[in-house]
Amino acid sequence: MTRIAVIDIGKTNAKLALVDLDSLAEIAVETRPNTVLPGPPWPHYDLEGHWQFILNGLARFHAGHGVDGIAPAAHGASIVLLDRDGGLAAPMLDYEHDGPDSVAAEYDAIRPDFAQTGSPRLHMGLNVGAQLFWQFRTLPGLREAVGTVIPYPQYWAFRLTGVAAGEASSYGTHTDLWTPAARDFSALPTRLGIAGRMAPPRPPGDILGPVLPQIARATGLPPDTPVVSGLHDSNASLYPHLLARDAPFSVVSTGTWVICMAVGGAAGPLDPARDTLMNVNALGDQVPSARFMGGREFETIMEGGAPDPSPAEIAEVLASGAMLLPAVDPANGPFQGIAAEWRHEPAPATGARKAAMSFYLALMTAECLGLIGHRGAVVVEGAFARNRAFLGMLAAATGARVEASGSATGTSAGAALLFRPGPVTLPPGEIAAPLPGGAAYADAWRQAVANRR
Repeated sequence: MTRIAVIDIGKTNAKLALVDLDSLAEIAVETRPNTVLPGPPWPHYDLEGHWQFILNGLARFHAGHGVDGIAPAAHGASIVLLDRDGGLAAPMLDYEHDGPDSVAAEYDAIRPDFAQTGSPRLHMGLNVGAQLFWQFRTLPGLREAVGTVIPYPQYWAFRLTGVAAGEASSYGTHTDLWTPAARDFSALPTRLGIAGRMAPPRPPGDILGPVLPQIARATGLPPDTPVVSGLHDSNASLYPHLLARDAPFSVVSTGTWVICMAVGGAAGPLDPARDTLMNVNALGDQVPSARFMGGREFETIMEGGAPDPSPAEIAEVLASGAMLLPAVDPANGPFQGIAAEWRHEPAPATGARKAAMSFYLALMTAECLGLIGHRGAVVVEGAFARNRAFLGMLAAATGARVEASGSATGTSAGAALLFRPGPVTLPPGEIAAPLPGGAAYADAWRQAVANRR
């Protein structure tokens, strides 16, 4: 049995999973909150806290089960600035900080066009280029102190091996730094004055080296334990399906963000004003994508949760026309600038409210899939794969075969598979039955949205 330790840093939680490469099952899992620390000089991620969590977890995994390799994955919109000695040149900025908005007009004057990068203009620090522009303006001497600019997943590979590398799916996640069609950097690193300091891109499955001697001593890992470059977390979720399925199909990766990715679809020109973008997958190919902050929206509306809806509560919502219209987070997604509105709002903490919220998420997902020209089956990964109301409404609204992934999270399996490229067989997922009455509800929701735009 080959066991791969996967470092999976999401926006809400940091996770370490031990994956059996034969079955793709998670043998052991540890998590910690991804808490943002205050400045100075700006709100930043707790990299040292994560590092100790990773080392301690690796030690426990190896002592209890054995670790044969390590693969990192992490959320997008994130970059780490290393000094010339390999330490931090500055704390790693939280992409939800609004500092970059203060220099938006100046940054817009130098950023490449959407047609080149497939990267829409986003607020706060969601464009990595905007982060860098603002950081260099804010902290005197920072640009000169930077030795290497490295994407977040590859930062962890660097900490483990001492080898600095970049990777296309990480550079290609709405950073403005990458040109997907050319498979190379955009003009932005040159305009920012850091062109010679970008970590050189390597395929995500490249073995960067064994763990450093001090890592082996700290964790008990064998000194020859290999570490791959790693990749962006949503593209890790997509990767198993690239190996197992024939196009066309779409994958919906769900967590803090809902990321819809169409493989072999019929996408026309993407609309950056509706949060569509061109992702880069683990093979370096372009993937039309769309997204919204669905997990965060769910937390906002549910305010601590509710029981799963009963069949009677689902029927009640369908019959009453109770629905949530977009957008709970009007700064992101396909309906930006429009405030959310309830029609026949269900009471808080009820199954009916959870049903209506699940329908909202499904219909937002269907809208995103339509924007990127999805065709074929739709596979749902992550937390929403366990939400039957969401799955049933998504099947009704799209008319597509909707499959709930057989894995709790595709990120861990996808990252582990970097150690075993080639065709794979995935465990079958449950096929969602279209929700009776769901198509009519979806039509009513779309009409209500159209009347408000």
